Amino acid sequence: MKSDWITIRAADFIEFNPRLSIKKGATATKVSMDRLQPFTKKILSTEQTEFTGGAKFCNGDTLMARITPCLENGKTAFVDILNDGEIGFGSTEFIVMRARKGISNPQFIYYMATSPFFRDIAIKSMVGSSGRQRVQQSVLDNLELYVPDLEEQERIGSFLAKLDDKLALNSAINNNLEQQAQAIYQSLFVYFDGISANQLTRSELGPIPVGWMVKSLSEITTSMRM
Repeated sequence: MKSDWITIRAADFIEFNPRLSIKKGATATKVSMDRLQPFTKKILSTEQTEFTGGAKFCNGDTLMARITPCLENGKTAFVDILNDGEIGFGSTEFIVMRARKGISNPQFIYYMATSPFFRDIAIKSMVGSSGRQRVQQSVLDNLELYVPDLEEQERIGSFLAKLDDKLALNSAINNNLEQQAQAIYQSLFVYFDGISANQLTRSELGPIPVGWMVKSLSEITTSMRM
């Protein structure tokens, strides 16, 4: 069965900056702007600190920077690092986006917020002094969205989330392999592990294994020009 797509006003599809309460002075989980990585869904780190104000959010919400150059740099993230029922807080320069029950899906909203369509309109709406321009909330509220029914949103959001998870896993594997390669390189060519002191000789670069030589790259390679 073909999914039904409709045109809907963004404020009717997304709950922007939902009202939440944290007691002043209470210790809570904070996500500052610098904790968001460019074009990265996952929030990689948080801190526990006294609540003094700022945007408030729960798991399932999307955080999007509303100030230049953070928005242009892709600072948009999905909140999934809190405990059940926990309320976190962060920069006053976050726009918090929440799914409306029975209307929209949290994952779908995140991927919509990171789409070129949504980002371009948000960026073009910015007003204010140079270097401190901010997104106009009224522009986002009245933005017309073309969206599928909730069931299709869930399928799309789930599919894209699985791709993101796979990319994150591959990135972690690559980082681990790079660290191993660097450790092996240092072991063999910096610390000369396994070679005793009496098997080392002095050189202009410091101790090197007996039989090794210090050469410039031009002495051991041939330069070819195409």
